[in-house]
Amino acid sequence: MHPKDIERLEEAVMLLEYPSWTARITDIIGMPVEWAVKRLPDMANRMISGATTKAIRKALEIAVATLEPRHRGEPRKIFHKGAVTLSGAVGGFFGLGGLAVELPASTTIMLRSIAEIAKSLGEDVNKLDTQLNCMSVFALGSKRRASDDAAETGYFAVRAVLAKLISETSGFIAERGLVEEGAPVIVRFIVRIASRFEVIISEKAAAQAVPVIGAASGAAINYLFMDHFQSIATGHFTVRALERQYGTEAVQAEYARIKARLNIF
Repeated sequence: MHPKDIERLEEAVMLLEYPSWTARITDIIGMPVEWAVKRLPDMANRMISGATTKAIRKALEIAVATLEPRHRGEPRKIFHKGAVTLSGAVGGFFGLGGLAVELPASTTIMLRSIAEIAKSLGEDVNKLDTQLNCMSVFALGSKRRASDDAAETGYFAVRAVLAKLISETSGFIAERGLVEEGAPVIVRFIVRIASRFEVIISEKAAAQAVPVIGAASGAAINYLFMDHFQSIATGHFTVRALERQYGTEAVQAEYARIKARLNIF
C-alpha cells in the first residue's frame, strides 16, 4: 500500500477501534455512565428498546427510498451536528419522555450525514449494498452486549456478522421491496442493528435523565452523539474505499499490523 494510504488506514483504525463516546459522556455528566444506566427504571428500558427499534425501522425505510444526498461537495458535518444538537436540546428539556420523538429525528439526521460521508469516499448511495452499509454504522459504532458472542468484538468481527445479513436483506429488498416489512430477513436485520444501537441509546438516555443535566447538556450529548457516528462512518467507508483499491485481504492484513503496532486488542 502507498504510504499515504497506510496513513489513511491508520486514521480509520483509530476512529473504529478507539470510540471515545462513553468517556466523553462521563465527563459531561460528572459520573460513570454505567452508573447512570443502572439507575434507569425498567419502564424506561422498555421505552428505550421500543424507541430504538422504531428509529431503526424508520431509518431503513429512508435508506432504501430517499437516501441519495442532494448536496454536492464535502459532507456537511457541522450542519448535521447543529441539527442533532437542536434535537438534543428539545429531548433534554422533555427528559426521557421526549426520547420517542427525538430519537427517530436524530437517527434520520445521522443517517443523512453518514450517507454524505459515504458518497464523499466513493460510494454509490443509490446501491442497496451502500444503503445498508450506511445503516450498519449504527451497529459498528455501538457496543457489544454482555450476552453477545464474545467473538463479536473489533471492527472486522462485527462487520463480518453484519455482512451476511446485509447480503440477505439486500437480495430480499431488491426482489420484493420493503412491502413485506414483517418478513424474517427484514426483522433479523432490524433487530441486529437495533440490539447494538440500543446499548449506546441507553447511555445517551441515562445521561440526559440525570437531574442536573437539562436541555443545554442534552444538546451537548447529542453533539457528541453525532460526532461519534460521523467518525465511525468516516473510518468504515475509508476502509471500504481502500478495499476497492487494494483488495480486502491486503487491507485486513495491514489493518491487523496497525492494530498490533498500536497495541489494540
